Amino acid sequence: MKTIDVCLSPDLIHLFDVKNKVVVVVDILRATSCMTTGMAYGVKSIKPFSSLNECEQMKSKGYYIAGERNGEKVEHFDLGNSPFDYMNPELKGKSVAVTTTNGTVAIEKSREADEIVIGAFLNISAVARYLRDQEKDVLIFCAGWKGKVNMEDSLFAGALVEKLQNDFANECDAPLIVQAAYQDMSHNLLALVQSSSHAKRLQKLNIYEDIEYCLKLDEYDVVPVIRNDEIVLLREPSVS
Repeated sequence: MKTIDVCLSPDLIHLFDVKNKVVVVVDILRATSCMTTGMAYGVKSIKPFSSLNECEQMKSKGYYIAGERNGEKVEHFDLGNSPFDYMNPELKGKSVAVTTTNGTVAIEKSREADEIVIGAFLNISAVARYLRDQEKDVLIFCAGWKGKVNMEDSLFAGALVEKLQNDFANECDAPLIVQAAYQDMSHNLLALVQSSSHAKRLQKLNIYEDIEYCLKLDEYDVVPVIRNDEIVLLREPSVS
């Protein structure tokens, strides 16, 4: 039987062998939620960078550049790290280069995976359906916060494990732990995440609407994946 596992932080990824696996990278607040939204709204591709300078250089190659550090938009960049930035009609059919504090770092650390899928609550059912159809083991890779575990990514991992529990065997106890946490907290997800450390960081920056939006379930039937170092769609977007 195929297996599923969960890495709760980029600082733990050295404990996992990502080769021959489908890795689902998740950064709910807010990188992968932005990527999912951008793909659903018609962005052609998104090229992730862990390096700020490398991302900035893509401007001269015709890319829109999106950047965030410590929750704040990088000065002089076209976009920040809000999913609402990616709804701009001007981005339809265009390519974006992006760098963030956590999400793009997790993507960089997943490079040896057989495939990288971008996951968010916004597209969780579409991702689950896609994973069921694959004949490979799955690793859910939580971006966390600067190497530390965070609530929202872990809860997404639990929700995805629950959706896949009949199709995958747990590789270790991590999937059991996050699934139990999600089952216990899913009835009041928004309120609980609003009390999380990263949500509080965003609230100090007067960012509130993003938090609620990023916890919406199944807004989009899209599966963003990485092909040739860029995030592209496997499915046509369906904006609700």
